[in-house]
Amino acid sequence: MTLLLIDGDIIAYKAAASAETPIHWGDGLWTLHAYEDDVAIRIKDQIDKLVDEAPVKDCIVALSDRTENFRKKLAPYYKANRTNVRKPMLLGYAASYMHDNYNTVIYKGLEADDVLGILGTANKDTIIWSEDKDLLTIPALHWIDGEVVEIGELEADHNFFVQTLTGDATDNYKGCPSVGGKTAEKILEFGDGWGAVVRAYLSKGLSEEVALEQARLARILRNGEYDTDTGEVKLWQPNM
Repeated sequence: MTLLLIDGDIIAYKAAASAETPIHWGDGLWTLHAYEDDVAIRIKDQIDKLVDEAPVKDCIVALSDRTENFRKKLAPYYKANRTNVRKPMLLGYAASYMHDNYNTVIYKGLEADDVLGILGTANKDTIIWSEDKDLLTIPALHWIDGEVVEIGELEADHNFFVQTLTGDATDNYKGCPSVGGKTAEKILEFGDGWGAVVRAYLSKGLSEEVALEQARLARILRNGEYDTDTGEVKLWQPNM
């Protein structure tokens, strides 16, 4: 039976954010309110729509561990830009609702992306859905714009190296200075993968160690890179 692997973090955020309603009480006073039932309905509608439209029988919802994150231990600046950013009021409720009502998977210290990457590369009878471009670094079947798209290992590795070069401002890691998407593609066009990445960093006066740290932040884990029994992450190495 083919399963749809759903990025629950995205579903939760969208449901919680869209359920918030502003009220103007007069005299310049505004407040936000949200009903749990509205969040639950939005979650159910989103998941039902995905499962109905994709060629699957059921789904697994991946959620991030809310207690720890291995990337923050690796680089304390990772997502530090989100510290003072307000999250939707019922985001926690949205995650709890999915945990209680759907087949959910949470791995200690991992983000939902990693759960999707691990499950998607461990089981061929799965299709990944996420709106996060980071998942394009995972060699698997993906549900994109109403179609099943297969991303092979070579393409996934290429996308991973592009991500290592460009970084991700949303997640607060910078990649190689002054390298955007088009430049990254040129760097990798005739290069040797990791070797081309390292040379790009060296050309900016940065060491291979800096490049490796950025790669480990960019790496969405695959099957074999995480021990579900111990919670230990196998950090990416160039020879993997």
